[in-house]
Amino acid sequence: MRSILFPITALMLGVASLLLGTGLLNSLIALRGGLEGFSDQLLGLMGSSYFVGFFAGTWITPYLIRRMGHIRAFAFFCATITACVLLHLLYVHAEIWIVLRFLTGVSIVGFYAVIESWLGGSAPPERRGFIFAVYMIVNLVALGCAQLFLRWNSPGVFNLFAVSAIFAVLAILPVTATRLQPPAIVEVARMSLRRLWLSAPVAAMGAVSSGLAMGSFWTLSAAYLNRLGLGNAEIGTFLSLTILAGALFQWPIGWLSDRFDRRLTLAWVGGLACITACLLALAPSLKLPLLMMGPIFGLFLLAVYPIVVAHLVDHLHRDEILAGNTALLMLHGIAAALGPSLAGWAMTDFGPNAFPAFLAVALLPMTVLAALQYRRSMDVIVEEPAHFKPMVRTSPAVLELMAEAEPAQMQDTPIPRADSPSTEEEIADARENAQTTEGTPSSSSEETDAERSNRETGNEAPGATARPS
Repeated sequence: MRSILFPITALMLGVASLLLGTGLLNSLIALRGGLEGFSDQLLGLMGSSYFVGFFAGTWITPYLIRRMGHIRAFAFFCATITACVLLHLLYVHAEIWIVLRFLTGVSIVGFYAVIESWLGGSAPPERRGFIFAVYMIVNLVALGCAQLFLRWNSPGVFNLFAVSAIFAVLAILPVTATRLQPPAIVEVARMSLRRLWLSAPVAAMGAVSSGLAMGSFWTLSAAYLNRLGLGNAEIGTFLSLTILAGALFQWPIGWLSDRFDRRLTLAWVGGLACITACLLALAPSLKLPLLMMGPIFGLFLLAVYPIVVAHLVDHLHRDEILAGNTALLMLHGIAAALGPSLAGWAMTDFGPNAFPAFLAVALLPMTVLAALQYRRSMDVIVEEPAHFKPMVRTSPAVLELMAEAEPAQMQDTPIPRADSPSTEEEIADARENAQTTEGTPSSSSEETDAERSNRETGNEAPGATARPS
């Protein structure tokens, strides 16, 4: 393990430092904006501008990285973020902040693209899944710990913005000092949104619901808590507990999604997130219930998008995984750009209680569709079952790391068939038969009587397996 992690330590330190800075900045924008008299709708528009920049950056930053190289591009993006942090203090005007949030979004996705393509190029194929998990832990822990700095001082003074800028610029040091060789940037495959919907409608709807909810959560959570009268220390505690709970509980929820129909898991996770959000809306003035329900909501909300990704991979051939995940990330990004504006408008017109209510409404379509699809038909898996992987805001570059890690993790996975889904003896027999027939040239073109019968009756598509529910 040490031999695997030591070479990428510099990259992980850079990730942790920059996300400490930007995670703190996201909360400072909402809190300082509230002190300056910015409306919730205006704060939501700033959040939308950030995610529009994030979305645009997926096309802009690969060119910049190819032009400058990984290390200089990383320094370029970190310097841009640092300048944007400090410019928020020099020019406290809503229009300028909207532009700064756009530039920050472009730079953040460039940062992700540099780090994730670098990790994908330097990681051994058999250990990519482990490195991906460590990378996501660093992401979530850094974002959660960043909120604790709100306990230190008021957003109305210079100090916290200076701390955010310091962390952003310090991220340059370990990455520029590393001796790890950077890889080449490759073009990311594309898939149409129509093809995405036809392959996995629940995944497509889940990306939209998750984008609306997550974009609003990252942008307006601090403003929502501030409107309820919580102090900076309480806001920092709430956000830290919510994010860290989501980080810790992604693995148990992922374990469940790997063993049951993912649509059922999504329906339960989405439904419980909706219920918790409604409870938050009904108990706005009680601080203790807020601090208790926040982590519960976070553990469900942060698990939605990783389950959606795994569900999509279940319905794609191996050579389509990268393109499909890219399309899913784009759809998620579009929704994340719309979410903060809609949530800010709702808070402006209906008060702070509208924020958790909006989150519940955003997650409801995915929850209903997942439940209906689960009741109507068995989940048909195209090749091999995917494995749940925690995910947060990221770039298309990390999808290469995910797609290449998938075969190594799935090669020993027993795949239940639709006509023999349950017992261990049958699974063992199926694996033995698969090993016996492996390597026979004509095996891919022959059908058993059971397979022919299932295909003719519509129970199973050729080359597909079904997840037991």
